[in-house]
Amino acid sequence: MGEQLSKDSSNQCSNYSLKERPEFKNLPKEWMSGEAVSIQAQNNTAITLDSSEPADLEEYQALTEKEELDLEQLMKQCNTAVSNAEAFIETLTKDLSILDGENVQSVLASEQQVTSLMTQLEVAMAEVEKVEVQLNSYEDVLCHVRNTMHKMEEKNMLIEVANKNNQKLLAELEKVVYRLELPSKHQMALVDADLTNPAGLQQAIEAGKALQAVMNAEIHPALVRLTAVQDQKKRFDKWKSKFSHIISRHLNNLFIHLGNDPGDIMGTNSGDLVLPKNSLLHKELQAYTELMHWCKVMDRKAYTALCKVYTNALGKLYERDIKHFLDGAKQNVSGHPGGSKEDLSAAKRQAKESKAGGGSSGGGSGGGQLLGVERDQWGADHEPSERARFDQVLERVLAQLEPVCLSEQNFCVSFFQLDVLSPTTKNTQTTLDGIGLDNRLESEPVALPQKRIEKQVNEEVRRMMGDIFGCIEPELVNFINHHERIDSIYCMHALVRLSQHVMSAQDAGSFLSKTFGSVLVQVKRSYDRYMQAQLKSIQDIRVNKKSKCGILPFVANFEEFAKTSELIFNNSERRTDLDKWYVRLVGAMFEVIPLIAAEHQKTPQEVVKMENFHHLFALLSQLKISVLDAQRKEAKQKYNDALKAYVTRYFGRPLEKLNQFFEGVQAKVSQGVKESEISYQMAFSKQELRKVIREYPGREVKKGLYDLYRKVNKHLCEEENLLQVVWRAMQEEFIQQYKYIEELIQRCYPGSMITLDFSIEDILQFFSEIARSH
Repeated sequence: MGEQLSKDSSNQCSNYSLKERPEFKNLPKEWMSGEAVSIQAQNNTAITLDSSEPADLEEYQALTEKEELDLEQLMKQCNTAVSNAEAFIETLTKDLSILDGENVQSVLASEQQVTSLMTQLEVAMAEVEKVEVQLNSYEDVLCHVRNTMHKMEEKNMLIEVANKNNQKLLAELEKVVYRLELPSKHQMALVDADLTNPAGLQQAIEAGKALQAVMNAEIHPALVRLTAVQDQKKRFDKWKSKFSHIISRHLNNLFIHLGNDPGDIMGTNSGDLVLPKNSLLHKELQAYTELMHWCKVMDRKAYTALCKVYTNALGKLYERDIKHFLDGAKQNVSGHPGGSKEDLSAAKRQAKESKAGGGSSGGGSGGGQLLGVERDQWGADHEPSERARFDQVLERVLAQLEPVCLSEQNFCVSFFQLDVLSPTTKNTQTTLDGIGLDNRLESEPVALPQKRIEKQVNEEVRRMMGDIFGCIEPELVNFINHHERIDSIYCMHALVRLSQHVMSAQDAGSFLSKTFGSVLVQVKRSYDRYMQAQLKSIQDIRVNKKSKCGILPFVANFEEFAKTSELIFNNSERRTDLDKWYVRLVGAMFEVIPLIAAEHQKTPQEVVKMENFHHLFALLSQLKISVLDAQRKEAKQKYNDALKAYVTRYFGRPLEKLNQFFEGVQAKVSQGVKESEISYQMAFSKQELRKVIREYPGREVKKGLYDLYRKVNKHLCEEENLLQVVWRAMQEEFIQQYKYIEELIQRCYPGSMITLDFSIEDILQFFSEIARSH
């Protein structure tokens, strides 16, 4: 506003030609130029009615109320304001000029006051500048003070942080010192442990736990690098090595001593078969369980060495006990429980003799008891009571092994902490090893699935049990093989009993279950060899072709074999194995019987097949073996076929000429001759028929039947008792032929009163008298 006023004042002064122009100070030069003044004057006077420039519109301002009142009053004073506007404007212009001139005069008159005012203003501005300079200096001082305060505040914060860090460091160091401090009593116990008495043992256990705790204290990895911590760690390592050496030496001697202990083997030499469980040994070692756990964590090498010593010592102990136990079992099977060593040696010699002279074939056919071998070549018979005794003793042996192995396994799992996997393969893993963070992350064990953990634990347990009880499998196999050489049937008992124990095992992955399974595999192979030998004996059978054949050996022996097998495999899980061999063996019999029958020279092949298939059918019907039901039916069919073939071959047609006569009659009938007109044929007249009939009187027919009976009796064997069966079949065949001839006579020669010299009643009497006479 002041600038505008200065401009206006300058312009007004320029519009008037004054003698003395006022002196303007602190005004821009362009404001004082004549051109600017003229332009300003033109702008102020160039007002037209038609002007529509944006500048004029922008400068236009509405009149205020006071201006309106003044304008109305002015117009009232001038009567021509409304009627003569131009005159009114002119009047106003003159008045305005007069007023402007007066104003300029007034301004010029007050120039000195204005100059004085301006001077004072300049002085005031100078003072203001001084004040501003002073204020700036104050402001600089305040900024300096503020910056100083900020720095002091930061220093205070740093001091506070340093104090807190120092406090934390002090607390951490105190914690480290506290956690790495091992009482002197434990130090003494570690270097001079007495493990021979309960008090010293307890002190050693406590000292070992304390050492383990301090060596696994929770310490920041950075603090582990401290010289003091490393020095303390060296002391800990020294104590650990000393303590581990004391434990290893003591337990090593103790394991060896306990392994050489003669123990109690009286149970195996008495009538009772009892395998020692070594409970006292476990009880004595139980006190050292925590020390063994300490070795597993703190000294893996010592732990592994102790495990090896233990398994070697206990392995020898159990091997000795199991051998004594199985020797006693052999004596019980032989029927001499509690016998002397001489009795046992005699039993062994008997087994060797049986193996050497029993005709063993195919490995597993001890005693020569093969289906294809005659009974008189089997050698010494074995009573059922002996086999039952073997079965009972074998069950006792298996039942005694289970609790012993389970007891030892439970002890080893607890004593050696086998159910806990080691987190690392290093000898000792503690928090004082000073490994870096990256390496620590790498060394940390990866979380394994539960099933994989259980699998690794089971493998570790089985490995240790295998080292301790490695003798079970070979000794058990030798025990079974020893008796198989005496009697191969024992392999069946072993197969069934072992299968029962394997199938009923609660833990199929346990060491004993795996061991029994391995022995079972070998027994199954022996059983298959035994059955294969039976099959081969059937296929390779050789019979005496110069004497009557009779019942073949494998057919006769199958009854005892099947009954024995059924008794052993009754309600057994291995029933399917027996059924498979039943089918193969009987199938081989069906194949071999016709071959033997065709090759035999003394006995007709129909008789060989008839007798053997009849015996086999009767036997299968008696045994009622469901898997052989189809074979039973087949045997019956083959027997009937053989019987029919034999009757057809050897009975033939005893009235042969009559049969030939009526065959000619049938030929004529087929040519078109009526049956009632046959008698008119010269060759088939009634006289010719009577002539043929006279050749077969009852006396001659009976004589022929008598000769046939003697021939049949010569063919058949007495054991099977099929003579009456065959004789009855021949009787039925004769009656059928008789009825056939009588029927043809009635049809072709009706009313001729021609009959045979004998009747059906005579035929029945002939057959009956001949059968009774023998």
